[in-house]
Formats: sequence, C-alpha cells, structure tokens
Amino acid sequence: MTEVRRRLTLLVNPSSGRGKARRLLPRVVAELGRLLPDADVTVRLTTDYADARAQASRVIGEASGSDGLLMMGGDGMTSIGLNAAAQSGVPLGIVPAGTGNDFCRGVGLPTTVDQALAVIAAGHTEDLDLMSVDGELVDGSQRRWVGSILSSGFDEKVNWRNNHLPISLGAPSYAYSVIIELAKFKPLAYRIEIDGVPRELDSILIAVGNAGVFGGGMKGCPDADVRDGLLDVTIVHPVGRGTLIKLLPRLFDGTFAKHPAVELLRATEVGIDGDGLFGMADGEELGRPPFTCRAVPGAIRLYTPAPAWPS
Repeated sequence: MTEVRRRLTLLVNPSSGRGKARRLLPRVVAELGRLLPDADVTVRLTTDYADARAQASRVIGEASGSDGLLMMGGDGMTSIGLNAAAQSGVPLGIVPAGTGNDFCRGVGLPTTVDQALAVIAAGHTEDLDLMSVDGELVDGSQRRWVGSILSSGFDEKVNWRNNHLPISLGAPSYAYSVIIELAKFKPLAYRIEIDGVPRELDSILIAVGNAGVFGGGMKGCPDADVRDGLLDVTIVHPVGRGTLIKLLPRLFDGTFAKHPAVELLRATEVGIDGDGLFGMADGEELGRPPFTCRAVPGAIRLYTPAPAWPS
C-alpha cells in the first residue's frame, strides 16, 4: 500500500507581533523541513485579514486525507483559522507569533514557536469545543466561531480604544486605554438570558468564554474548559472606581473572581442584549448585540500535545 504523504499549508501574517512573524519565518520553514522531511509543506504569505480568510477557506475546501492547515500570527490569524476549520474535521495548527496568543494560553497550546512546531510535527489531534455567536455582525456575517472570549462592557471599550490608537506599543498602549476609559466609565444595562432564564442587570463587564483568556493574558473566565461542552460566564457587578482599579491586575491570575461583586456561571446557551453595548471576540470587533452564544462540543480539530500517560 502506498503511504499518503502528509500535506500542510502554512498561512503567515508577516506583520503579526509588530513584524515578529516575518523575522521568525525562515526558522519556522527550516524547522518544519527538519521535523517533517517527508511532508509536503506549502508556505503562503497573507496580505491582510480578508486575504487570509479567503486563503484559509480555500485550503479547507480543498483538503483531504492527512491535510492540515497551519496559521502563523497572533490571535487574529488564529480566529481566521478557527472560523475556516470549524466542523470541517481538518486539523488546525497554531504557530504563535503575536503579542497576546490568548487562545494558545487558554487551551494549553505552546506559546513558543519551537514547541508549537514540535506538537504539529507529532501529529496528535484532539476535537475541542468552540463557541458559536449568532447576530448581525460588524463584518456583515451572521455567525462567528469564537475560541476564547466574547466580552462586552469595560474590557470591550478598552480593547476598542486600544485597537484604534494611531500607534500600538503593546502593554503601554493598553494601560493608556485603561486609564482613559476608567475616568469616564459607568455600568451598562444588560438584558441577558442564561439557558433560557432571562435577567436584567447593570454590570461593569460580562464575558462569555470557551477558553478563558483574553486581553493579552487576562483570565476573564478563569475556570473555562474547552473539553466540558459548556460556556463560562463572568459577570462583574457594579463597584467603585477604586475597587475596579484593584480588581484589574487580578484578572491576570484569575483571583479577581473571588471578589463578592464577581459572579461566575456555566451554561450551554447565553443571550446578550442591551442599549449602547458592543462586543469584542478573540480581540476582534464583533458588533452590536443581540448575540446568541452557544457551546459546540468538539467543533474544532487541533494539533495538541499528546497526553502524558502514566507508565
């Protein structure tokens, strides 16, 4: 019997990580050649997100057998890969070269290039959960697959401002956006539905998570698990600015969730609506609600580290 050659297509956003992806690409290509000498590896640069979406969709549409799609860049490229490969059965590999790499952190994938390539080369795959979000979205679509978190409220406003700054400096830019928004932020009025049960409430932030990390390493849904078939919901009830300032750093280790103003829930379906709200998902603009979020078990096949079984 003739062995089927493994065929991988690597899509690269050369500007990810302020040029990090472009600098790393020669090393990545060389390492893939060393680890997978018998595989057919095709490398394609993307010119922008629209081009990346088109190329990723084409790769998935033409895939067969042992083919796989690899995305090299930040969370934006990861999101494009997730949306192209969702429910296709085609394995997706993530080569992290962005500034946040939140999906990798939340799922337990490597956040360094060499380790990520080793995982991809080993070929172990796992079907993990995604979140589907339905609504009238800013890109004209009605559905987005979300790997990490949909956020609205204070964090969304900070991310929106940060994404629209004329110059991005990473953490300093994000800190600047936090300070500006903190000075004028007021709790927002939400209408939500948790597994069919409606609620109306004022909140500083509501996040719905598949994996639990967003905003460059913040654990917005600290107990999220991409293998449990559930969404995690974080509600931050109104607090004073002083308390909010103290809570923000604790997002990075998840200990903010111990504060009595923080409510954690789990559900299979979550509806979000409210006047003046805007949603961000996986670091990208989603649009204005209403949104319907659903847990979809096993929706994405990922190259993941093989389990370390006890001997």
